[in-house]
Amino acid sequence: MNRVAIVTGAGRGIGWAIADALGDAGFAVAGVSLEDGPDDATDAARQGRYYSCDVSDIAAHEALLERIATELGEPECLVNNAGVTSLARGDLLALSPESYDRTLAINLRAGFFLTQAFARRRLAHAPGKPGSVIFIGSANAEIVGENRGDYCISKAGVAMMAKLFAARLAGEGIAVFEVRPGVIRTAMTEPAAAKYDALLADGGIPMGRWGEPADIGRTVVSLATGAIPYATGIHIDVGGGLQLHRV
Repeated sequence: MNRVAIVTGAGRGIGWAIADALGDAGFAVAGVSLEDGPDDATDAARQGRYYSCDVSDIAAHEALLERIATELGEPECLVNNAGVTSLARGDLLALSPESYDRTLAINLRAGFFLTQAFARRRLAHAPGKPGSVIFIGSANAEIVGENRGDYCISKAGVAMMAKLFAARLAGEGIAVFEVRPGVIRTAMTEPAAAKYDALLADGGIPMGRWGEPADIGRTVVSLATGAIPYATGIHIDVGGGLQLHRV
């Protein structure tokens, strides 16, 4: 029987790399995104599939889970990766309600209700069997980014959301984790590449390099396969030491 994992935001970047890594680890991957599905992230050899879905449409969640279960098998792992940043980086005092509402709807609200639906289904269809939920948060859960305040607020919310679901689901055998990427080379960070290059040059990232999406993928596999047992509700910083406050 397939081990089935769902990865939201799987169309590119970190989500693509997560789907690819889980596929290599033997999971049938349900890659969920509004973008075109990457063939090598959910290819036929891994018995994975791509599902076009707007995860901010909460009414679509149950039908999405039902379709995945029918076509691939009951999912045991949910990776909440789908996310956006501010519509425009800039002065916090100029942040628009449109950007704020969009960011929280996708980064926070969608993940909460998809996890809720996933957990309910898991308890109904595979009671007592282990499972996992992995939230892709951000170093900005704690590190201030004034030019994208809505993004930082959403990721701080994700950090608490992971703890809440961890507390609720621990007794049901479903472990919940948060992975906090640092400076990862993706389309989302490209507009600020010069800033991050300067941060690197100044020693702001102790490991001395950009992170790559594959770094996040490998971390997620460790959590999804149970390589970190007897743990739940914890976060893992994957940022080359960016989170270390040095004076």
